[in-house]
Amino acid sequence: MAWLHTWSGLLVGWVLFAVFLTGTAAYLRPEISHWMRPEIAAATPGPRDAEVAVAAMQALAPNSPSWFISLPEPRDTSIRVFWRDPTAEGRGFRSAVLDAATGQPVAARDTLGGEFFYRFHFQLHYMSAFWGRWIVSICTMFMLVAIVSGIITHRRIFADFFTFRPAKGQRSWLDGHNLCAVLALPYHLMITYTGLVIFMLMTMPWGIERAYPNQRGAFNAEVFGNAPPRRPLGQPAPLVPIAPLVEQARQQWQGGALGRLQVSNPNDASATIQLIRDDAERLSYNPQSMTFSGATGALLSTRGEGGPAAETRGVMYGLHIGRFAGPLLRGLFVLAGLAGTVMVATGCVLWAVKQRQQAAKKGQPGFGTRLAEHLNVATIAGLPFAMAAFFWANRLLPQDMAQRGAWEVHVFFLAWGFCALHPLLRPRRQAWVEQFALGAAAFALLPVLNLLLTQRHLGASLVAGDWVRFWFDLGLLGCAAVLGFLAWKVARHPATASRTRAAAVPRPARATS
Repeated sequence: MAWLHTWSGLLVGWVLFAVFLTGTAAYLRPEISHWMRPEIAAATPGPRDAEVAVAAMQALAPNSPSWFISLPEPRDTSIRVFWRDPTAEGRGFRSAVLDAATGQPVAARDTLGGEFFYRFHFQLHYMSAFWGRWIVSICTMFMLVAIVSGIITHRRIFADFFTFRPAKGQRSWLDGHNLCAVLALPYHLMITYTGLVIFMLMTMPWGIERAYPNQRGAFNAEVFGNAPPRRPLGQPAPLVPIAPLVEQARQQWQGGALGRLQVSNPNDASATIQLIRDDAERLSYNPQSMTFSGATGALLSTRGEGGPAAETRGVMYGLHIGRFAGPLLRGLFVLAGLAGTVMVATGCVLWAVKQRQQAAKKGQPGFGTRLAEHLNVATIAGLPFAMAAFFWANRLLPQDMAQRGAWEVHVFFLAWGFCALHPLLRPRRQAWVEQFALGAAAFALLPVLNLLLTQRHLGASLVAGDWVRFWFDLGLLGCAAVLGFLAWKVARHPATASRTRAAAVPRPARATS
């Protein structure tokens, strides 16, 4: 079990570190997106948001076959709309950000915002979504094996919860690894297992293919209640007012709030309006929705009371993404995610330190040890700097730049690529110090850059009561403090190999009478 724990964690440790860190950032996806669009002022969600959004879409895309509208929420106070443009090439999606008060499009910069970290943590973003999701699923299975085998090998699991001995070299690394593992063990088990459940329809499709041969749509309709799409009739018919439908849905959901709506075939006799309840109000991720006729306002179907199997999966999905969590519980999710990140990082570092100590007694370290040390620097120290570079690109790239959102992502990968090459040119320990210090400086200067280039800086956010941006700027300074402390700690720590060689040299025997 100890052998299995070591290798199942090490072989995919660097991917798991990236998944844990970006997944933890994804808990703050709305806050990140709000901060990365400084042109959008903070607002308070109101009762007329749905009416404003539908009226805006009538002006923006009256001939579109479908509208997708996300309404404001306390964590992201803008209206975000997507629609299909029949005259565009490819899938033909268009998007816009609307002012919640007027419905007018806001000239906000093109950015993926927090959506980038959310997508990256389960599909590695720039890779094909299919292969990225398969890679993350396989690594997640390795993670589950590492957690279970780690529990078996921990005979002192409760003692490890209270044990940390600082300044003890390798012993401190092991204590830190054990402490982070045991401290958030229920979270680690939950987040790993539910991550596998989310992709079970992709990784284990054989039962569905057997019971529903070439009929995935029928499976989705029976399990999740997805109604088949309606074809347009070609008969013009205006949409009914949206406000009575919203009130009817609110009563059906016993006061629940509307989160988003989808309109199919608007201004046609076959139009449908689907109202979907806010995800933050339910633990299960299976959405509750009501579908109305867009021409008459008649209720066509309700959805959300699935069977036991679908609801079990929905609860696991909801636990994984944590959208139901309030501020306090979301903060605990973030802390537990950071504990998982530290657990993976200390495990990778611990293995490399141990291997170098053994190699110092026998000779030069092998290729595997050097590769692990290189990947440790590039991933553990390099990824935070790449995330800071992503935020810098958001502020520095010209707003009218073509493919601006994609170029923010390019900057992220370019910065991470630099961190992968940097350890080849510098001594190993110095590379750790320089990358941690670079990341600390990048995060610390972001609020300054925000002050120079936008009107949504720390002081202005405090005066305007924009608490999302205010706390986010403070969080950036907190990240800088953590990375700066790590750079200082590594810089003042003596080299492991030097201590090992010194311990291996026999001392001269004392003269005795």
